[in-house]
Amino acid sequence: QESSSSSPVVGVRGGVEPAPTPQERKDLALVLVALSNACQKLSRRLAAAPLRSADSFGAAGGVNATGDSQKKLDLVANDLMREALAGCGAVRYYCSEEEDGVVELSSGGRFVVVCDPLDGSRNIECNIPTGTIFGVYRCTDAPRDQQALQPGNQQVAAGYANYSSATSFVVAVAGGGAAVELDLTPSGDEEFRMASTLACPTRGQIYSLNDARFGDWPEGLQRYITDLRSGGGQTGKQYSARYVCSLVTDFHRTLHYGGWCGNPRPHLRLVYEANPLAFVAAACGGVGSDGQESVLSKQPRALHERTCLFLGSRDDIAELESYGDVQQGAAEYAV
Repeated sequence: QESSSSSPVVGVRGGVEPAPTPQERKDLALVLVALSNACQKLSRRLAAAPLRSADSFGAAGGVNATGDSQKKLDLVANDLMREALAGCGAVRYYCSEEEDGVVELSSGGRFVVVCDPLDGSRNIECNIPTGTIFGVYRCTDAPRDQQALQPGNQQVAAGYANYSSATSFVVAVAGGGAAVELDLTPSGDEEFRMASTLACPTRGQIYSLNDARFGDWPEGLQRYITDLRSGGGQTGKQYSARYVCSLVTDFHRTLHYGGWCGNPRPHLRLVYEANPLAFVAAACGGVGSDGQESVLSKQPRALHERTCLFLGSRDDIAELESYGDVQQGAAEYAV
């Protein structure tokens, strides 16, 4: 995905992502190849997990920086991503949900990579699809612990892997047009196959969030969902609910079929999950919102900051925002 120009590209609601320069594109290619190789290795490990249950399933015994219990495969995934990026030589700083802070990988690298190495890992024991999310930024003059605290509209590239019956690797590059979906499913020739470019429909007929929390939602969100269910929204159509509880998988379906997915409470990480997926959504003609504004324009205050998040079709997100009160307050649930 190379652009013939280094001119800025207008992103969601006025955000500007400077396209990579020719030299940056060469180094960025190293980063994306490293990530795709790591994701392919992780895909194989996930496929073999039932045969290696002793060192694959269950808790690792620790917690990450935000207090979530770490699964064994969370740590395996983080090691695969970090080691692959360290080996490519183009990444100076790496940070992820499984790291306490920013890790320096290569002093000569020009990029910062943020990562959720294994999204949806709570589903791992029952073979529900999982994913990897990543974003790439330029290094700045800021101290090391602030390198990843950049607005999402400053990403050079972002993407994800979706581990399911096939392994999809989706990547968007600033100035590179729509996101591209590659097939990383292991095969005899070990080549990566391009499946398609992605364009999110402007409207869908699917919404995706945990309906069991309806009683805890603010009045605006309750009215909106009630209207969708009854056909009382702007389209006059009844929507269906589809919810996997693996963010990558719900988002991947949304890019293909339209509608939206997300979480109305401040639960998802702005740096590791919301910004990369919102960047991909924008490249595909969609939107990433916190219910009030584009997440890509938000200035992160902390590495593990959480946010409300709605991702998907432009017209559907605009309709959701028009109801006003759609952000739930912070809450913790047992499952």
